[in-house]
Amino acid sequence: MANFAKELISRLNYLETYRKYWNTHYQELADYMLPEKSDIVRKRSRGEKRTELIFDGTALQAVDLLSSALHGMLTSGATSWFHLDMKDEDVGRDDEVKEWLQSSSHSMMRAFNRSNFETEVHGMYVDLVVFGTACMFVEIDDKQLRFSTRHISEFFIQENQFGLVDTVFRKYKTPVRQVAQRFGMDNLTEYLKKKFEQTPDEEVELVHVVLPRMDRNPEKPDNQNMPFASFYIDMETKQFLSIGGFEEFPYVVPRFLKSTGEIMGRSPAMTALADVKMLNLMSKTIIQAAQKQIDPPLLVPDDGFILPVRTQPGGLNFFRAGTRETISPLNTGANIPIGLNMEQQRRESIRSAFYVDQLLSGTSPNMTATEVVQRQEERMRVIGPVLGRLMNEMLRPLIDRVFALMLREEMLSVPPEILQGRDIDIEYVSPLAKVQKSSSLNSTMKALEILLPLSQSLPVGDHLDADGLVRHVTDSLGVPKTVLRSSAEINETREARQKMQEQQMARQREQEDVNTALQGAQAARMVGAGAGN
Repeated sequence: MANFAKELISRLNYLETYRKYWNTHYQELADYMLPEKSDIVRKRSRGEKRTELIFDGTALQAVDLLSSALHGMLTSGATSWFHLDMKDEDVGRDDEVKEWLQSSSHSMMRAFNRSNFETEVHGMYVDLVVFGTACMFVEIDDKQLRFSTRHISEFFIQENQFGLVDTVFRKYKTPVRQVAQRFGMDNLTEYLKKKFEQTPDEEVELVHVVLPRMDRNPEKPDNQNMPFASFYIDMETKQFLSIGGFEEFPYVVPRFLKSTGEIMGRSPAMTALADVKMLNLMSKTIIQAAQKQIDPPLLVPDDGFILPVRTQPGGLNFFRAGTRETISPLNTGANIPIGLNMEQQRRESIRSAFYVDQLLSGTSPNMTATEVVQRQEERMRVIGPVLGRLMNEMLRPLIDRVFALMLREEMLSVPPEILQGRDIDIEYVSPLAKVQKSSSLNSTMKALEILLPLSQSLPVGDHLDADGLVRHVTDSLGVPKTVLRSSAEINETREARQKMQEQQMARQREQEDVNTALQGAQAARMVGAGAGN
């Protein structure tokens, strides 16, 4: 096993070499747009000032706006942002299945909200916006979900044949005391045991490797035969601290955008980097020019004045009587308005790269409902492709991982027998998903507006399924299934209504028969009376 540990470290060294140019790029991005993480190539002390290159906050604000918008549109903690559903629609209509899916969805949302997910996922969105690649580790401890967003300099990734990340090497530092807490004293190397006794708070370097396990026996349920192998290595001694496995890939590694042939992602910050650097340089120059205009250099005659020249308010300056020479400011000829105009152009370019115009394109009181819908559709056309990648690379693996963890920990109720061997699907009901579905709903409502007036002369009703229409409208609006009646309840209501209508019709027929009999008897009496006369 010692040789295998060295093989893994050798593979890590190769990945570090591959990442060399990326890290240089990441360092520059962090220097200007994410200074709190600007210790990638140039390591800094904790607490050290990191904003010495920043003279304008436009890029910082744009990063915060886009990351917060993604957080609110995709995984807002204020509302449910996903529901479990069945890929087989017929099975999904079963009342027992619907109840279990709804209960499981609520349990998962409660687990998300009780964990540290909100804080960690926001950091993940920030990394995506700036670096284009983010990494989150998902685990469970004592039935409590744990999420950990890792620094861009820590992790190194590889893809499988389908372009999905299935291998992560994570190189990080942690106090020896935490290493002992995680792995136990018996599993520590002699080097770490000695460190723990002498300086338990000193940081040591570890490597965590997760990759697909090629040689495994699926019939054995132990962690040595799980689909993904897990290795923790002490970098000082090149020895294993832990050898285990995972049923699912424990890391969620989304990319904001991705170029063909590259593994790491691309980001809006990379697009805006040239403008950001230019804007900061402009701001620095304009600040210096404004200082010269407000507090300009002075032209002082070389004779006739007693130095030093006092420029403070009320300062006294002595000069030789009879001389005409005076102290005058030096006019540098700086044209500050041109500089400010050029700055504004760069700011607009930066905001455009971070989709600020689309995110802040709000509605006005004078806009019609049609105009509001069109504005939302335009926004989705611009941001939609990016968010589609995040759904596939971030949300789906995240939900799959959490669902599997909670199911194994018996944090979800026992699924119905009908679900054995069935695939469960994920339905997104986040604010973004609702906006996307509203486009289909608007088309449906327009069709109804056109067709309903024609129903007087055309058999429009023959083409419409009333139950399907109601389901489509409620699904598009994200109406909770708990406020909707089940299929069985709907059938019972309809049967009761039909039975009541049949009873009313029967009573009506009886009444009509009675009335007919009374009318017949009355007619017979009238005929008999006429015959007697």
